[in-house]
Amino acid sequence: MTSFARRERLALADLAEQLGPDAPTLCGDWKTRELMAHLIVRESSPLGAPGILLKPLSGLTERETTRVSNRDYADLVERVRRPALLSTSTLPLFEGLANRVEHFIHHEDIRRAAPGWEARTLTRKDQDALWLPLRTLGPVLVRKAGVPVTLRRTDTGSKAVLRPGKDGVTVIGLPSELVLFCYGREQCHVQLSGNEDAIAALQAAEKGI
Repeated sequence: MTSFARRERLALADLAEQLGPDAPTLCGDWKTRELMAHLIVRESSPLGAPGILLKPLSGLTERETTRVSNRDYADLVERVRRPALLSTSTLPLFEGLANRVEHFIHHEDIRRAAPGWEARTLTRKDQDALWLPLRTLGPVLVRKAGVPVTLRRTDTGSKAVLRPGKDGVTVIGLPSELVLFCYGREQCHVQLSGNEDAIAALQAAEKGI
């Protein structure tokens, strides 16, 4: 059976191919061309990938992403669809945990940049696949808010305390929507409950890695 991460990778590539290189995304000024280049650099560029997480090296990442984005667009999409044998996608743990979130978010970055978008209906298994890494990564994603944060699933009622404390915020939604919120996407369906000042701080804070 094809994994959630793999299915999202293929769906992302198919949609990017359908829309072409100049379609908008939720990634700032990036179009689909730059987003495809980012995914390739992230997985297969020893020079450019470290700067995605390490700010001092971000200049190298930007230059490498620009260089890769100048390639033929069809080739970029195909590299995302079928990554190189020496890419990190060949590592089961990376593909299974990190990529399930990465590919889902960037798939939605393209989908939800279009007017009239609607949230997809995912299976309980797919929602669980997103909940697991969210519980692990969540504290890092909301760290800059500086307030207590708890996530609560609307489908199961399960909770994940990302930052403990009193007078905090509970973010309520499906795991798919909670992932998007924690990565700083405004185009998501969540509810915020709790202390008003804490809610304002969380909404204003930069979220994501």
